[in-house]
Amino acid sequence: MAEAGKVTLDRLKELIKAGEVDTVAVGFCDMQGRLMGKRYTGEHFLRIADEGSHFCDYLLGTDMEMTTPQGFSVVGWEKGYGDWTAKPDWNTLRVIPWLEKTACVLADVVDEEGKPVMVAPRSVLKRQVGRAAALGFEVMMASELEFYLVRDSYEEAFRKGYAGLELGGHYNEDYHLLQGMRNEGLYRRFREQFSRADIPIECTKGEAGIAQHEINVRYADALESADRHVLLKHGMKEMAIQSGVSVTFMAKPDHSWTGSSCHIHLSLRDRKTGRNAFYDPAAEGGMSKTMRSFLAGVMRHMRETAILFAPNVNSYKRYIAESWAPTHIVWGWDNRTCGLRIVGSGESLRIENRFPGADANPYLAYAAMIASGLEGLVNGYELEEPCEGNGYARQGSETLPASLAEAIEAFAGSTFVRRAFGETVSDHYLNAARVEQRFYDQVVTDWEKRRYFERI
Repeated sequence: MAEAGKVTLDRLKELIKAGEVDTVAVGFCDMQGRLMGKRYTGEHFLRIADEGSHFCDYLLGTDMEMTTPQGFSVVGWEKGYGDWTAKPDWNTLRVIPWLEKTACVLADVVDEEGKPVMVAPRSVLKRQVGRAAALGFEVMMASELEFYLVRDSYEEAFRKGYAGLELGGHYNEDYHLLQGMRNEGLYRRFREQFSRADIPIECTKGEAGIAQHEINVRYADALESADRHVLLKHGMKEMAIQSGVSVTFMAKPDHSWTGSSCHIHLSLRDRKTGRNAFYDPAAEGGMSKTMRSFLAGVMRHMRETAILFAPNVNSYKRYIAESWAPTHIVWGWDNRTCGLRIVGSGESLRIENRFPGADANPYLAYAAMIASGLEGLVNGYELEEPCEGNGYARQGSETLPASLAEAIEAFAGSTFVRRAFGETVSDHYLNAARVEQRFYDQVVTDWEKRRYFERI
């Protein structure tokens, strides 16, 4: 079996020299959570490895369709669309087992002077991780990603106009071993190939929709977990393409389907002791004051940061009462009706954030959660009482924005957002959200035609 998983740069040089690797992909995460970059021949990559890979800076000022909208202060026609550099982070260098003789390295985005480009998603997260470190904490995180398996290839789905798609199942497969077995060939491949690539998979399981499945990655520090997340989505799509099928991470692929989430787990590790700072054996439920204030911060700033974990128009169509997607900003002990669910015990005690959808950019969603929690921690926020019973019916609690337009308004009016992320980053992602909303507002949908064509 060929070598796979994380390698050092020196080992990569040996593999290239031996002909075992002939292609190296250098990738960075764009605003939409996708990997952008170049594939180099192994020999040429070694020539540019120290310098990094140049790319047009418009890639961090575009929309889903790769157009060049106005309103971004750091990139634009008036600035000439110059180059930035994808500087490899050698801690992410991997040999990819599902691609022939291919290695991949993730990169930070730097400008012509070698300084981090602060609007790059990985830079946004690294800033918040650094803030936590300065307070004495290492942020430990993990993602649970839900997705739909469609038997049509991406090309076939496109030609169909995404209508009449053949799902990879025919009944709700939540925890069903039998229904999940029908696609076990692909799911087994996911588990095996990612684990070989040092993206350790804990399990896959059926979810609450037809052909909906979940894949769980083992926890790590926040940056490593976000890197694993973006590689996971990219790799799953590559393996789906190789298998002639497709997977989608839309938050709500169809109004009749259950939404797909990205549950984010978080705890703080004390950098001095190595222990879970959320756990206090003398406190009620083991929940330390640190955890209580952090959770209170996440809750208080949830509405303001919504566009960072629910970035698309479609994201908000997932938030429906009693649909397994939360609507109210409440917390509870092991309560799946709450947006913030407390799970684990002792050293595993942690927060599960159930608000992000599968369409979230992990770097931005993680950063939003960390920044909000640190605000609560630094300012000693008091935590409200837990929700007992049905969180969808909790009276007097705030709800998540009901639409991207409402989330944009909350983000734009937030002094916390500007303080936590800085003016440049805040304005950049506010403009991105406004661009997305504006494009949507200009499109006439099939629903409108069916509803109004004859009867209005």
